[in-house]
Amino acid sequence: MMTSDCAYLKGVEFFGGIVDRFPDHCWEWMSPCEGWRALDVLGHVGAGVRFSTALLLNEKPDWQPAEPPGNAVGQEPIKWWIQLAGPAREALSGVDITRTVETPLGKREIGRSLSFPAVDLFVHGWDLARVVDVRVEIPGQIIEFAHALIDPLPVAEVRSSRVFAREQVIPISASPTDAFIAWTGRDPSWAMPAQI
Repeated sequence: MMTSDCAYLKGVEFFGGIVDRFPDHCWEWMSPCEGWRALDVLGHVGAGVRFSTALLLNEKPDWQPAEPPGNAVGQEPIKWWIQLAGPAREALSGVDITRTVETPLGKREIGRSLSFPAVDLFVHGWDLARVVDVRVEIPGQIIEFAHALIDPLPVAEVRSSRVFAREQVIPISASPTDAFIAWTGRDPSWAMPAQI
């Protein structure tokens, strides 16, 4: 089973690969996340990465997300992401995932604190890719990691406005990525509404 620090690092690379190729004129387009533009998806993920970096550096993390999340992003979204991703990679170097840190939810091991943000990077990477009609594949190890993390949790805790919507029904022949995305409550065939 992949460790959370490895999953998180792969997530930073996965998400960053999509951001790097994202057209500047598309940041205001709507995303699969209800009520969020692509810029809001970026702002949400960026806030999570900044928070995780602070934990890794043993700093007191500040969790006061902007509303909407895109308000946190500067004039140059790609540059804004790069300035967050670099320190995140550096902070992961040689990290002891068993180290306990203080979080808003109390003391937790670094590994546990990185688990949900790691999954978020892949799920929201898919969201961004769909905005511009790009197909991406979620690695099988990440799908396994996400299920191991989330399947043991109570359904009421998972299927909520803060985590995942109700699982979508898809054909048995669906690809592993489509099945995973449907499990997260998203429609794998989601298409961006026509832009005016």
